[in-house]
Amino acid sequence: MKLILAVAVVVGIAWLPAAPVLYAQAYPVKSVRIVVSWPPGGSNDVVARVMAQKLTETLGQTFVIENRAGATGTIGSDIVAKSPPDGYTILVNSATHVANPHIYKKLPYDTMRDFTGVAPLAVQIGMLVVHPSLPVKSVKELIALAKSQPDQIAWASTGTGSYTWLTMALLLQMTGTKMLEVNYKGGGPAIIALASGEVQVFFVGIGSLTAALPAGRVRALAVASDKRLKQFPDIPTVAETVPGYELTAWIGSFVPSATPRAIVERLNAEFRKALEHPDATRILGAQALDPMPMTVDEFAQRLRSDYDKYERIIKMTGARTE
Repeated sequence: MKLILAVAVVVGIAWLPAAPVLYAQAYPVKSVRIVVSWPPGGSNDVVARVMAQKLTETLGQTFVIENRAGATGTIGSDIVAKSPPDGYTILVNSATHVANPHIYKKLPYDTMRDFTGVAPLAVQIGMLVVHPSLPVKSVKELIALAKSQPDQIAWASTGTGSYTWLTMALLLQMTGTKMLEVNYKGGGPAIIALASGEVQVFFVGIGSLTAALPAGRVRALAVASDKRLKQFPDIPTVAETVPGYELTAWIGSFVPSATPRAIVERLNAEFRKALEHPDATRILGAQALDPMPMTVDEFAQRLRSDYDKYERIIKMTGARTE
């Protein structure tokens, strides 16, 4: 009897390492929810929907988008943090995810402890755009107008700590200008406000400008990258007017921290495969949302370095909220 039990224990132990691998191979066996912590129409939403379509096609289960916007991405993040760690709830959020802990005195989750980064999906590059009625056609002219009319030009923000906020706040700080901040729940609503003339300036991820820019409803002044973009070679960088200015970010995917490593690795591989698909490359590339493939460990290192980077930037702006 003792011999039988001993053999059973040994066999059981021998199978233990294989269990997570087998689980990952079977995954997914039901639909997967992708929580986008920003409204429809913005860069995060665009990237998430392209990924959802490709993963649905390749994995044979439906990947469903659920937009849960609000509080600079923290509402959607909180939902995922408190979801079962089984790979069936995924968060798509921007680099704002690692900026928020330096903005909010108290969050309902621990950014670095309660999430595991699955994979960065796309580089996020901001474009400074204005309403066509604003009499400026360059960054230099915008700065001059703002200095002549302090707090009179309204700029769209998607919340303190968001990428759109950081790009603009850094520009204002580096140029010593003052404009009037008007808050919106995401890039989509803010673009609508800009196109209607409700605000005059917006520093937004290029993915949010798919319709408004070609239609001439907004005028592009500059991009936030350190070099001009191949997709928009005629649009200068902010740094060409404001030396040293550069701020690019990313859109990434996350799961609750207790999610099995095998599931995280499987998702990482599937996201990277989806990003390499010609359809995804074409759609995202046209909006300067270039794929950003990394391993799980590489993304973990990037998250830590960006966490520290955003802490420095936010301290420089003096921003802090309750």
